[in-house]
Formats: sequence, structure tokens, C-alpha cells
Amino acid sequence: MTRAEANGFLAIWSDVDKAGETDYLHWLTREHVQERLAVPGFLAVRVFRTEAEGRARFLIFYRLKDAGVVGSAAYLARLNAPTAWSQRIMPKLKNFMRGGGRIVQESGSGEGMYAAPVLIERAQVSAYLDAGAEIAKADKIAATRIFEADPAASGIATNERAMRAGDRSFEAMLLLEALDENTLAAGLAVMEARDRSIYRQIFALRNA
Repeated sequence: MTRAEANGFLAIWSDVDKAGETDYLHWLTREHVQERLAVPGFLAVRVFRTEAEGRARFLIFYRLKDAGVVGSAAYLARLNAPTAWSQRIMPKLKNFMRGGGRIVQESGSGEGMYAAPVLIERAQVSAYLDAGAEIAKADKIAATRIFEADPAASGIATNERAMRAGDRSFEAMLLLEALDENTLAAGLAVMEARDRSIYRQIFALRNA
């Protein structure tokens, strides 16, 4: 399946207290992502980590067959039947943000170890297309990707969502991926990004 034929995404952020990080990581890598990749249309997952305000902050990025997977019956069935381990983890997640939809543009053919998400408004997406392609040509940049979330599908009420406090979403995102942290730091400074967090990939899994 080519990238053009796999143009959906789901991105999830959450903060985890240091005391609960090991349990969270075991849940995420030993149960949760396998469960998600068993849902039709879920193709691969990448997990990134940074630190913010004394907590571990995670970005989970799923590549989907298409944007419709976010609101599909099979996925919603999983969200409405969380496992016992998920029921224990979900209420502990803080600063939770989630959005899924379509991948608008990908420039560059690889994936970088380091990533920097830049949240933008939906109205800004077209203005960032040329910028994203140009940034991808820079030294040590692996790729840039632009995502647009579907607010209706991202906001569907589910049993799993009800277990978390303060859920929010986002409209669109430019994701910069690079070979080292300094390259991303310099790029974020030039862009005058409000959030200059840099994440490091710690786990990945693809659907066989």
C-alpha cells in the first residue's frame, strides 16, 4: 500500500506522572497498540516521548488506511469496550488531546527519530503546503507532514473518552521530522512556534 493509499491518521497526546510511567508504557506497548492495530484500517503506530512540566509527555501517531477509520464502527466498538487495563490507565492521563482525519501532504520519503508537532488552524493548511515542502529540503530534515483533523469523527462520545477529564482536539498540524534535535530546535525558532517541544521516537509497530 502506497502513502497515497494510506492517507488517514490519528494523533494522541497525553501526560503521565513519572510514578506511573512504567505501567503506562507496559500497557501501551504490550496491549493497547496491538489492540488498535487489530482494528481494520489501522496500519502502523509510532510512539514519541518528551518531558513537560515535570511529567512524561507522549505523542502517539497512527497511520490509517483513510480518514474514515476514525469514525468507523469497528474502531468505535473498541472505544466503547475498554479493557480492564485501559480502564485503570485512562483516568490517569492528563493534558489529553486527540484528533484524527486525513494526511494532506507528505514531503520527504523517510521517518526521523526526532519530531516536532506544530499545531495550526484549519484555515492555515493551504498556506503551509509550500512551506512544508521547502522545509523538507533542508539539511537533516527527514520529512514534513501536514494533517487536517475531522472534528466530527474526532469528537464522537465513547465510553473510553468518558473516563478521561479535559479531552480536547486540534484543527491541523505540521509535523517536522529530523535526524537530530538541534535541527528541529533551529527550525522551530525560525518559525517562531509557540510550543517548541521536541519528541524522540521510543517505539514503533506495523500491522503485518
